[in-house]
Amino acid sequence: MIKRLWHVIFFVLICGPLAAQGDLDPQDRMFWRNEWSLGAALNSDGWSVIYRDLRQIKPSHRWFLEGSVEGFKHPKEIKLSNYYFQSPTSFVFGKLNSTWTVGAGAGYQVELFGKHDLGGVSISWFGGGGATLLFAKPIYYKIAIILNERFYDTEEQKFDLTIHQPLDIVSKASFFKGFDEIKLYPGLYGRSGFNFEYSKNDRITHALEVGASLHAFTKTIPIMASDDNKQFFPSLFVSYRIGMILDPVNQRGLRDLLRRRPAE
Repeated sequence: MIKRLWHVIFFVLICGPLAAQGDLDPQDRMFWRNEWSLGAALNSDGWSVIYRDLRQIKPSHRWFLEGSVEGFKHPKEIKLSNYYFQSPTSFVFGKLNSTWTVGAGAGYQVELFGKHDLGGVSISWFGGGGATLLFAKPIYYKIAIILNERFYDTEEQKFDLTIHQPLDIVSKASFFKGFDEIKLYPGLYGRSGFNFEYSKNDRITHALEVGASLHAFTKTIPIMASDDNKQFFPSLFVSYRIGMILDPVNQRGLRDLLRRRPAE
């Protein structure tokens, strides 16, 4: 099923730019629009938050700059709880590092089908990429140190597959533990998909996006204590995006948008 889904995504992403060369006549657009937007996505290997600044260069063509924060998960991550020590929190056994990225890039968006009224849906293809930097923060666990038959103490340690077992771990240590040991991994990313904009407001945009992305780093990222950590991260995503339309002639900002209009 996953293999078939990848084939469909690959087909639509390749055909998206070609469809933009059809008979669509964008000259009936009444005005040009720039846009600020923010999107939150669920990825097949994590999550992402992406900001975009789109600038219109033709009636149906835009280029954009974007910034992103994304998190990655290993497919073998399984949350456990240690009921022997009555721990109220869960942990992922064998996880070495929490990982997230900060990226910046540019791209292009082409409107394939436009809205003729505020109740319609416009469909656009977009693609872009840029540079990204991955932060890998070591995870510390609270390891049980047995004092006697009735009492135990805990010690914060990094995971070691050769000595630690699931029943040895009471819980995770504080998320902020290990921030002074963060390692950086530079890389590149590419992202492409389709945007379905359905807002009924001519100043606010609401859109759903679906597509695929690929992150590639200079080294293998040690997320889990296993031999199947990856250097390349292909992913599918579904995103909700909200934005604000800017009139290129009269660049009104968020303050003007939220200002109450006088009663007519």
